[in-house]
Amino acid sequence: MLHIVNKSPFEKTTLASCLAHAGPGAAVLLIEDAVYGATTLNAAEGALKGALGRVAVYALGPDLEARGMKERVIEGVKVVDYAGFVDLVAEHKTSQSWL
Repeated sequence: MLHIVNKSPFEKTTLASCLAHAGPGAAVLLIEDAVYGATTLNAAEGALKGALGRVAVYALGPDLEARGMKERVIEGVKVVDYAGFVDLVAEHKTSQSWL
């Protein structure tokens, strides 16, 4: 399953809830303000690093760039472009958007 999160981990608990429910082998794609969770030196860093062995984590590159965060991506998080976003949706039979 592909889990898509778009809310900032500093404003909502969406990312934490997603990581708690994502099963082994799932993929988590961070878009919009959720990309802040994919960066170093923030409160969500530990939870995200802890999930990396269990789920694949992706962050949308254009959203990282728009927020000036492209250079602070946590090691192990894969950065994808819009075509990569489409590929992730096509690769997974189901997807869940976390609002």
